Amino acid sequence: MDVTPESIKELLSSDDFGQRLRAVNQMRQIDPAIAFGLIQAAVIDKNVRVRYAAVSQIATLGHQDLPMALAVLLDSLMHDPEPDVQAAAADSIGALKLTDAYDELKALYHKTTEWLVQFSIIAALGELGDPRSFELLQDALGSDNELTRTAAIGSLGELGDSRAISLLIPYATHPDWQIRYRVVQALGRFDTPEVRTVLASMVHDEVQPIAQEAQAFCDR
Repeated sequence: MDVTPESIKELLSSDDFGQRLRAVNQMRQIDPAIAFGLIQAAVIDKNVRVRYAAVSQIATLGHQDLPMALAVLLDSLMHDPEPDVQAAAADSIGALKLTDAYDELKALYHKTTEWLVQFSIIAALGELGDPRSFELLQDALGSDNELTRTAAIGSLGELGDSRAISLLIPYATHPDWQIRYRVVQALGRFDTPEVRTVLASMVHDEVQPIAQEAQAFCDR
């Protein structure tokens, strides 16, 4: 059976959430402009799995209408009762580089107690590249959650603000190799004598991927 907008609409009206979830997945096979119009019904579906799939897919469909995508994602970010959906909204906001959502991302970061939402917000800030993010990313380095701290390191590198260098260097000798790996990637985005000195020392890291990353940056 061919997938058409009509067949997707029929699935979306099903009482079976599995069929509605199938409809969301099938939207990848039709014209993105039409899919973007259809997916907005799924974003407010009563089933969390359907909403999650729909909000996640806006990361690719949202280019059809960025102002509408912003409105839809902000509604999910701020009002959806499920942390998974809120996190997906933050991910999609980052993917679409919707910098107008910065204030809401910042407010929710400080308001929520859900680590997954905080993690997704911090990761999204790196993709947004908004200079206003620096202080919030600096704050996230002090998070009790290690994944959030790791995301902050990566996002500080993506942001490219030279003030991040002094914040990142102490993590170059962190006992967790995953943090050191993220640090070498983040520092590699800067080119100062201080950074080159640190990267030169990381060439001797006992974890090969870290040493290789550091060497690659030193060879530039």
